[in-house]
Order: sequence, then C-alpha cells, then structure tokens
Amino acid sequence: MRKGFESITEFIFMEDDIEKADVILVPGGSHKELIHRAAELYHQGYAEYILPSGGRNKNLDNNQSEFDYLSKEALKLGVPKEAILKEDKASHTFENAQFSYEVCKTKNIPVNKVILVCKNFHSRRAYLTYKINFPKTTKIIVLPIVDGKGITKDNWIYSDDKRNRVMNEVVKIGKYFEKHIADLK
Repeated sequence: MRKGFESITEFIFMEDDIEKADVILVPGGSHKELIHRAAELYHQGYAEYILPSGGRNKNLDNNQSEFDYLSKEALKLGVPKEAILKEDKASHTFENAQFSYEVCKTKNIPVNKVILVCKNFHSRRAYLTYKINFPKTTKIIVLPIVDGKGITKDNWIYSDDKRNRVMNEVVKIGKYFEKHIADLK
C-alpha cells in the first residue's frame, strides 16, 4: 500500500541517467559536495566546462561569492581555470539559471544538453527553474547530491528539520511556478 508521503518523495527527488553534455551547471551554495561531484564529472569527460553560479553569501568567509568559493574548490580538485565559467551575481535559483544561460550565450557555448548538479531535495525546483530559463530544446540532466544535511528520499520524513526543508521546497515550487506554469508546456 502506498503511503501518502511517497507522492511528495517522487515529486521532489529526481535523478536522471548521466550522459555527456555541453556544460555542467552548479547552482550556488556553500556545499562542497556540489562542486566535488561536478569536478568528478569533468574529470570523467562528461563536459568541457563547469559553471558554478552565485553571488555574495553571508555564510561564507569574508562574505565571498558562491562562485569564488566553488571555483576555488574546483581548482583544488584539478579542474583547469579555463574550464570554469564565471557567474558571480546570482542571489537565488532563478538568477542562477538566468545568469548561467547568459554566460553560455556570451561565450558561445552550446546548451543542447547540460548536467545540473544540485542538492537532491532541491532537484525538482532547480530542474524546473533551469527548464524555464534555458531554451526549450535544451536537455537538462539532473544529477542530485546529498549535502551535509544528509537529507535523502529515504529519510526526509523521519526528522522535523529534514521534513521542514523538503516541505519548504514544495511550497517554493508552488510560489515560483504559479505564474510560469504555461512556460513549462
């Protein structure tokens, strides 16, 4: 018998089979797990570029940008500087997507297929946001990671903090996409 929360699990947590792409996108954040996975994919030859996105973050040392934080980590992991594209202005997921697409356009980098490395409980909202802001023809491959909070599709329901974070994503999806739903046809 299906439990009621399983439909939320199926909706929020998404993951695609990995395949080669034009660029690896990393929506901003202060979680090293994101860029570690992106660097691993880069070294495995899944894309020529990594695009970490994000502006200033008060939770990072010296109020640095999420881009600076993530790109420094990528360099430590052996990703060459010329393979790291820069977007350091975004302050939320919609801007991460909008500004990342602008960087790709400006640099003449094709976006036929992209890999989106994001937190697993953020995967549905991130996917929908990038889907709206990138061309309709772009295939977005979602590769979620478990961050330091340890939220997974198997455990989110059993902890108040984890449950609150996942349900907050459900609310944000409703707010974010209410006026954009027609764009997702």
